[in-house]
Amino acid sequence: MIELIPAIDLIDGHCVRLTQGDYETKKIYDEDPLEVARRFEDYGIRRLHVVDLDGARAGRIIHYKVLERLSTRTSLTIDYGGGLKQEEDLRIAFDSGAQMATGGSVAVKDPEAFATWIATFGSNRILLGADARNGKIAVAGWEETTGEDLIPFIQTWQRKGITQVISTDISRDGTLRGPSIEMYREIRRAMPDLYVIASGGVASVADIEQLEEAGIPAVIFGKAFYEGRIRGAELLRFTTKTN
Repeated sequence: MIELIPAIDLIDGHCVRLTQGDYETKKIYDEDPLEVARRFEDYGIRRLHVVDLDGARAGRIIHYKVLERLSTRTSLTIDYGGGLKQEEDLRIAFDSGAQMATGGSVAVKDPEAFATWIATFGSNRILLGADARNGKIAVAGWEETTGEDLIPFIQTWQRKGITQVISTDISRDGTLRGPSIEMYREIRRAMPDLYVIASGGVASVADIEQLEEAGIPAVIFGKAFYEGRIRGAELLRFTTKTN
């Protein structure tokens, strides 16, 4: 059964969504991320993906106080990303209650540091963020596209110990046009032992079912839920089978 991982993206402490990573498309869905997280918990969700969008732009962790509230007032397992460039930021995230942390930009711009994180904290706590625009890795809140090809980039980090990757096709993110099924199939074919978490484009339960049929272990979703395209009762159909 595919693992469902809802996303809470943070700007100014609010729960928001962007389209294709464009900060100008910001839409606020809820003033209080904790209330959103509690709703997910009520639907049997066990894991939450929290993205510090302000931190991603600033290059340092910003919303650790929000993270602390989420971790102390829910039982959700939280993976946290955005603005984690220095080990000090990573420790703040863990001290604030994150059980896992996702590194994307740092894996490109400071690979030695990211390798040290894996060795120090363990591959069960450090996830690779591998987000792509036209097949090339994008970093810095998706505002910078690199020359790194997606699959070789992930393979490099799998050899260095990574066991989980969150991968987003940026062209699909927030568009509700459906996920890039073939992109995830290619990642799975190249690295069948990797725990691949699909992200971006999910518009309905049918999209989640397609990913499950393709053998993708987990999926991140957000906008489809916030806009009522995926309902709590539909989430319960999945979570009651896995919990």
